[in-house]
Amino acid sequence: MLGPAKPRRLDQPIAVSLEQLVPPNHFYRHLENQLALEFVREWVQELYAERGRPSIDPVVFFKLQLVMFFEGIRSERQLIETASMNLAHRWYLGYALDEPLPDHSSLTRIRQRLGVDVFQRFFEKVVDLCQAVGLVWGRELYVDATKVEANAGIPSLVPRFYYDAKIHLAELFPDDLAAKDANTTLGDELTSGIVRLPVEPCTEGLLTAADPPWRLLEERRLNPKRPSHGGYRRTSDFRVSPTDPDASPMWDWGSIRLGYHDHYVVDGGKARIILAALVTPADVMENQAMLDLLWRVCFRRKLRPHHVTGDAKYGTTENIVAIEDAGIRAYVPLTDFDHRTAFYGQGDFVFDPERDEYRCPQDHPLRRYAVKRTEGVVAYRGEATVCNACPVKTKCTTSDHGRKVQRSFFIDYLDTVRGYHETETYKKAIRKRQVWVEPLFAEAKEWHGLRRIRLRGLMNANIEGLLIATGQNLKRFLAASGWGRRHAPCGSLVALPRESWRLSVVYG
Repeated sequence: MLGPAKPRRLDQPIAVSLEQLVPPNHFYRHLENQLALEFVREWVQELYAERGRPSIDPVVFFKLQLVMFFEGIRSERQLIETASMNLAHRWYLGYALDEPLPDHSSLTRIRQRLGVDVFQRFFEKVVDLCQAVGLVWGRELYVDATKVEANAGIPSLVPRFYYDAKIHLAELFPDDLAAKDANTTLGDELTSGIVRLPVEPCTEGLLTAADPPWRLLEERRLNPKRPSHGGYRRTSDFRVSPTDPDASPMWDWGSIRLGYHDHYVVDGGKARIILAALVTPADVMENQAMLDLLWRVCFRRKLRPHHVTGDAKYGTTENIVAIEDAGIRAYVPLTDFDHRTAFYGQGDFVFDPERDEYRCPQDHPLRRYAVKRTEGVVAYRGEATVCNACPVKTKCTTSDHGRKVQRSFFIDYLDTVRGYHETETYKKAIRKRQVWVEPLFAEAKEWHGLRRIRLRGLMNANIEGLLIATGQNLKRFLAASGWGRRHAPCGSLVALPRESWRLSVVYG
């Protein structure tokens, strides 16, 4: 028979324990047992005053960051709302049912107080745990980077000279500038009849003397004001976004967007532990951060890898020479310039070391005529009269001054790397790179919000990148400590190989 309507007795108090409501085999119980965060208090003790109002426990802050990662939450406001209603989250944070959680705005202030160094230590701590249980192999290292969209749009770009002048005036006259923006407008001398577009005052992101810029690029030996090469001008040299001044224009998925590069150094072991993570503006080429990350990993982890593998972007002469001099094999493809045009390539010319000259396919000499030390090459050129009268000139050059060939100072290093290309170890490493690093980027973009950085500024972007990389390593650590492939927030802790490959193809 049809039963009576269920009464709503929601306002009646009951005696219940939060400890009993959370199942003993819940994911967050396993996380609490495997990762005790009390060490965080020691790291941040110097950042707080000895007297004053008690702060929010930094352990609770980091637990909230882990909840945000595992639940795939993109907003701190939504994080607090979700954690307030979730019994497992309250248990993990240590808050009773009738105890209010911290305000979401407090998380932003705590993050700015801690700075990127604390999050870097947190990342290294999780890698230490992975290395302690044998998840780090160390014999092979793989480097790669991915494009990440910034939390700013192309329409926000303004001329850089205007933005720099705005910052300079804000540092000199912080109070007067704000009053001037509120009471005056630019361009009062415009011809009558022209309608002025509404303009918002540019105040967000301005730096003051009290907030010095974070010098990450200088610390990593990446000069943000480096001169352009070959007359090329970067868009960021003359245009900048006040919304996120550190983001740079990049070409991604058929359109121009503002973004960053997220760099990973991944161990070659089965666990695929991320040993280093760094976020740089998109106009910093991927190969420029390779050596700094590599040396930090080898020194911090006391590793002596047999080889380092990357794609063709990392095959610069500087990287190859440094890696080979360290006794590590550089498994990187080299750009084939010989077949880019229909003309004879450098491989068709034979070098004579005794005479220090090249011999062309018609056995004519190309003698040294210049040493370009800034480019690290020696230039050789054939005689103009001989080249102009050559019957195969149309296959060699269009110049009337003779064919030119350049030889690198470090040609021996490049020949050594080319020799690796014929070995089975190199071919295996190149195939392995496609399914080792790229699926990690796909996992972070699809499940953990790396597709678009939600925070603004280079420091905040690195904090978010470090937290995502830390969470990915923590997933592998929890899987190795007994959780396995059972259900967890945002799917299983370790993606199946077939699914990882699918994600890397679609999102990598």
